[in-house]
Amino acid sequence: MLIISSKPKKELLLAARLTLILAIICCLLGIVQYQFLSSGKCVGTRGKTGDELFRASLEAKCLVGGALLFSPDQGTIRLPGTFVAPWQWGWFLISNAAFTFAVAFSDPSPLWRIGGLFGMAVVFVNAAISGQRIALALVPTVTIILLVLTGQIANLKKFLPIGIGLGVVLGGAIVSNPAVVQQRIDSFVSRWNASPPTAFISQQFEESNHGQDGFFGNGLGRATNAARAFGKTRLIETYYPKLIYEIGPIGTIAMLLLVTVITFTGFKAYRSVKDKSLRSYGASYWVFVLIISYNTYYYPLDVDPVAVYYWYFAGVVLRLPAIDKQEQARIKAEEEMENSK
Repeated sequence: MLIISSKPKKELLLAARLTLILAIICCLLGIVQYQFLSSGKCVGTRGKTGDELFRASLEAKCLVGGALLFSPDQGTIRLPGTFVAPWQWGWFLISNAAFTFAVAFSDPSPLWRIGGLFGMAVVFVNAAISGQRIALALVPTVTIILLVLTGQIANLKKFLPIGIGLGVVLGGAIVSNPAVVQQRIDSFVSRWNASPPTAFISQQFEESNHGQDGFFGNGLGRATNAARAFGKTRLIETYYPKLIYEIGPIGTIAMLLLVTVITFTGFKAYRSVKDKSLRSYGASYWVFVLIISYNTYYYPLDVDPVAVYYWYFAGVVLRLPAIDKQEQARIKAEEEMENSK
């Protein structure tokens, strides 16, 4: 008698659920951090003077995470959540917009789907209160892209309950904190008007091209702030201009080819999967890989946690056909056993 284990699929579900649990824990701590700062239990950067009112400081650390900026009288908030700096927290939230979505729409267990919905809600809340404009813009944008590209928006029976539940949770958060939400929206709009992302990225490309020292770039780490201990570095705040500056056009083209191969191969891999839940998980993770592969606004591929998430979930997507093959063989074996009785 042949028995084929369902362990690979169970391991995938376990990894997805653990990612969800981690996101929920971190987001709840982020909400508590904001409450501590709002209530005055943590001072933040209140009482500072001059530029210190507008600069994230490790001295202002509150409960978890590292450097934060909390000067509500100046309309300036940048929270780090459970990470070292606010910027990392913003991209953690953007990443988990995809990961919580995957569980909410793909998990075979109704209980875990409800957990995924809750995860989506706390990610949205943190995107609003953290002061990270890019998170406020990209968390809902990523969710909409996921709904369209994974085809879940057409599955009304599954989408409507989750959409209504998420709307109720977010509506309650907005009603209870209207001033905070409005302040975040005003901050986003003013920043966009002052420095549109398209103009900012174009400027960064121009500066990186003019600053090159040779056709092969200036060398790895020359535009990476974390490498400043090893020599003089230059601050370039967008990913592909940074690559052009460090490794030149040839290296940048090679990197683009690499992520394109990963993205294309991942698309073919998850589309070949027959198991519905595995295919849905694959679609969600592939959309995350797609977005990060071609994102040039800042540099999540260089910084934790997205730098780790990207390669891990790209590997998950590429592994899905093998997991699906084992799952189909297991189902077939079970059917044959049932028919032989």
